[in-house]
Amino acid sequence: MSNPLNPSQPPNPLAALRVEIDRIDAGIHALLVERGDVVGRVIEAKRAAGDTGSAFRPDREAALMRQIVLKSQGRWPIDAAENIWRVIVATSTYTQVPYSVHADIADGDTPIRESMRFHFGFTVPFVPAASSTEVIAAVNASNGDLGMFRIDQSATLGAWWKGLERPTAPKIIARLPFAERADHPVGLPVFVIARPQRDGLARETILASVRAERWRPQAFEALAALGAEMVASAGDANGANLLIAHPVEIAPAALTDALAQAKCAPLRYIEVGCHANRFVMSR
Repeated sequence: MSNPLNPSQPPNPLAALRVEIDRIDAGIHALLVERGDVVGRVIEAKRAAGDTGSAFRPDREAALMRQIVLKSQGRWPIDAAENIWRVIVATSTYTQVPYSVHADIADGDTPIRESMRFHFGFTVPFVPAASSTEVIAAVNASNGDLGMFRIDQSATLGAWWKGLERPTAPKIIARLPFAERADHPVGLPVFVIARPQRDGLARETILASVRAERWRPQAFEALAALGAEMVASAGDANGANLLIAHPVEIAPAALTDALAQAKCAPLRYIEVGCHANRFVMSR
């Protein structure tokens, strides 16, 4: 690009590169606008078909995030690409059906707020709650809000997941962050809940509330042999309440049989949610 005030001056490569960046930025903005237009057509198509299902599609989000984190990022940190796409998806969903995210801040406001903003952006409202129980109640009373709370909650709270047992109660639909890694900027493990939905779920890992007469250490090995894990536990005078994650391929009977062989005497199994398989990265 020559200098119009001095045509004899050699082209400025930096100016040319800035023009190229401006062209790319304009293209990105145009594509975002186009994406929004397509989302609008999706809304109209759903209305015409009488589709009243949830706008949340954890299955599609999981497939998209797998593609994003496995692609070469070039000079971009993977955190930036992950954050940008999460916000695009969350905001697009918000334009279809406005919703809020109720988050449990009992163990600190900052970590859970940062996680919510990383995954949902600033357009979606953040609504603080005093406990996971309050989050569950708020989502249950809403017309389509989400709830978020940390997985490693204090054992003093008891078996909070029992609030998800009723068929009409909210259910876990996601575990975040999707791409787990040691240096993740918002690596706090959290569950996301929503009111029950018929389709669009990422049914790869099932979460079950299991009631047992007792808990024995050997049950860890029994679960591990099935590819399952105990996410949380809370005992009371009547036995042990367990939150167990297991592959969808493992039938509930196989899980309870394994616990019975470990002499835990399982009394009931109730599915309380599902999510995409954990995606752990080495970097």
